[in-house]
Amino acid sequence: MSDSFLVAARIPMSRDGFERWLDTPVTDPAVIADQETVFDGWFWDGERADWSRAEIGLSPREFFADHVEDACDGGVTTCVVVHRDDALEIYSMCLGFLESFVLTALRMLAATAWFKSDPAPDTALFWAETGATLPDARGAGWLSVLTIGGEGARFTADADLKATIDGLRPAEALFFEMVDQLAEAEEDHDGVAPYHTVIPRDHAFVDPAILRDSITRS
Repeated sequence: MSDSFLVAARIPMSRDGFERWLDTPVTDPAVIADQETVFDGWFWDGERADWSRAEIGLSPREFFADHVEDACDGGVTTCVVVHRDDALEIYSMCLGFLESFVLTALRMLAATAWFKSDPAPDTALFWAETGATLPDARGAGWLSVLTIGGEGARFTADADLKATIDGLRPAEALFFEMVDQLAEAEEDHDGVAPYHTVIPRDHAFVDPAILRDSITRS
């Protein structure tokens, strides 16, 4: 199994809906109706997640801002979170299975149900992949699939992922653009001063609304 675990989704959403989603705390664990089935039907079929590790009461803005800052300090999470072409696009990675990060991110995506611009179901993916890329639709690395409709979110044990994967290709490309820039910054680091970079804060990779209460550090 890979050391890279990823959560990604593309959710059609107006700018207003995106801003309201960002500022609305996720306080109800039942935002996902069947959270106990998170892994059913996929590679970890039969396993159970410890949902007590998921953070509750945070807004998506607070959650993702924290992880953007973690990436700035060379941490184990890296996130692309943007609003473009009338959609929320998220492509996030953690090194190692950080259960709190993954389960909280899934809850945050489930909460888009009330802010989507289209009631038709959308899909959020959780998977493991050494290269952090999107696997083939029938690949073995898929760990969970969350379906998000206009009335709420549920895990699904079986789904055709091709259209979802196709829709996530631009976010995947943006993620690897950031990864390339981070790799160059790490190579240039002198190893003496504490590592810090502002690359993850670039508005190409994270919507400025997410960082509005963050302090820019140089």
